[in-house]
Amino acid sequence: MTKGEFRVAYAPGVTPGKWAGVWAERVRDVPLELSQVPAAEAVALVRDGGADAAFVRLPLDREGLHVIPLYVETTVVVVPKDHAVAAVEEVEVADLADEDVLEPLDEVLVWDERPGEPAFTRPATTAEAVELVASGAGVLLVPQSLARLHHRKDLTYRPVTDAPQSQIGLAWLDVETSDLMEELIGIVRGRTVNSSRGRAAPQQPAERKKTPQKRSAPPKGRRRTRRR
Repeated sequence: MTKGEFRVAYAPGVTPGKWAGVWAERVRDVPLELSQVPAAEAVALVRDGGADAAFVRLPLDREGLHVIPLYVETTVVVVPKDHAVAAVEEVEVADLADEDVLEPLDEVLVWDERPGEPAFTRPATTAEAVELVASGAGVLLVPQSLARLHHRKDLTYRPVTDAPQSQIGLAWLDVETSDLMEELIGIVRGRTVNSSRGRAAPQQPAERKKTPQKRSAPPKGRRRTRRR
């Protein structure tokens, strides 16, 4: 890692620009370098020392990591605009039973073993899956942020109310947390600069009032002499 630099990886769909802006205001002497990587590679990058932290999709293997959850995303189904699903506001998994449902390997959601779930086809990437949806080869289940990221004029999406949801978290190595890491944690959690765990500007000690000093009494047996 380059000296004087703090590197943060993030999975596609995460939008760290707002946090980066706050970082630039608070930590002016250390640039924040952001790099988008496939979701499946973000954790490995942190473990290998290629990044100081990463915004990842949960759940994941937490061994050797600190992980804090940040927010949950809605899962949506991406369909052609002339698809029947486009005529409704939301759907359930059962409504997709007759569809060829695509779930890309780079953004796999965690499904419970439930009867009636559709059979999945797993293209390698979300971009490849979007192309398949556009060609009429199936429908796509992804977090809403990815549907927005891969938006096309000929496609639309609708929430799937009972599908597994994707959660975004912040991960870093399970070692002593640095001051810069604490700064990033505070930023993503919305702490102000003067919060108890933020890096507040040093406060000047309050000026003490000067108290008049008492004159010491002369030693016994000696008199004060007045100068002429």
